[in-house]
Amino acid sequence: MAKRVTKVIKAQATGGAANPAPPLGPVLGQAGINIQEFCAQFNAKTQDRKGQVVPVVITVYEDRSFSFEMKQAPAAQMIIAKAKIQKGSGEPNKNKVGTITKAQVREIAEAKMPDLNTKSIESAMNIIAGTARSMGVNVE
Repeated sequence: MAKRVTKVIKAQATGGAANPAPPLGPVLGQAGINIQEFCAQFNAKTQDRKGQVVPVVITVYEDRSFSFEMKQAPAAQMIIAKAKIQKGSGEPNKNKVGTITKAQVREIAEAKMPDLNTKSIESAMNIIAGTARSMGVNVE
C-alpha cells in the first residue's frame, strides 16, 4: 500500500549549501521533517549545482518520511547569468540593463523545458523572452 501524503512543500535552496537556518529550516520543521536528513540528501544531490538557486518540491508522508524533486533554476536566474548582470531593471520599460541573443534564449528554454507547461521549443522560447523583457533585458 502506498504511503499517504500529508503535505507538499515548495521551496528554494542554494545548491550544495542547504542548512537548517531560515528560510528552509522553519518550513521543514513545521512539516515535521528531519531537517538535518533533508539537508544532507539535498546537498549530496546538488553538488554539481553549487551556488545556484534550486527549486525543490518536497512531499511529506504520514509517517514523517519525505521525498523531493528538484527543478531547474528559475528562468530569471538563468537570464541574469547569460546576460552577465547583477539584477533586473527596476523600470524594465524605461531602463534596459542587458542583452541576450536568440541562441541564449534557446539554451535557457531547452534547459527549462521539463518545468514549463509547453511542448514546443518555440513556445518555451517565447516564455523565456517574455521573462527577459519583464526584467529589462533585450532579446536580439
